[in-house]
Amino acid sequence: MHEEYMRQALDLARQAAACGEVPVGCVIVKDGAVVGRGRNRREERQAAWSHAEMEAMAQANRALGTWRLDGCTLYVTLEPCPMCAGAILNARVSRVYFGARDREMGACGGVMNLFMEDFPHPPALVGGVLEEECAQVLREFFRGLREK
Repeated sequence: MHEEYMRQALDLARQAAACGEVPVGCVIVKDGAVVGRGRNRREERQAAWSHAEMEAMAQANRALGTWRLDGCTLYVTLEPCPMCAGAILNARVSRVYFGARDREMGACGGVMNLFMEDFPHPPALVGGVLEEECAQVLREFFRGLREK
């Protein structure tokens, strides 16, 4: 089931790439239902915080009528950055599954692991879900940029 949700996140990442955005997609699930979806929209919105996770969490907040996302599982194609990891902690997301590791900005083990610090309500964390597919979408996007 985790791979199915990650495939949905990959579809969102591909949509982001088609719009010229870094291809990252995110899906949030509660009780077997998708309650939030997001993709990178930084270029479109010219907003530093328009990451896939932030977009998906905002949608989940609206869908559930609360800022608390306890009991939710977040699936994202790229390891969350410090901003998104902080928001995940603040929203009390219960579980995080990510695809590709981010050695430059990753805050779940790529550079450091914010979830290992002494914050309340850290989520369970699983990395490497469909890792190669997630990484390939990113590689293709950046290869295309270099060729331009």
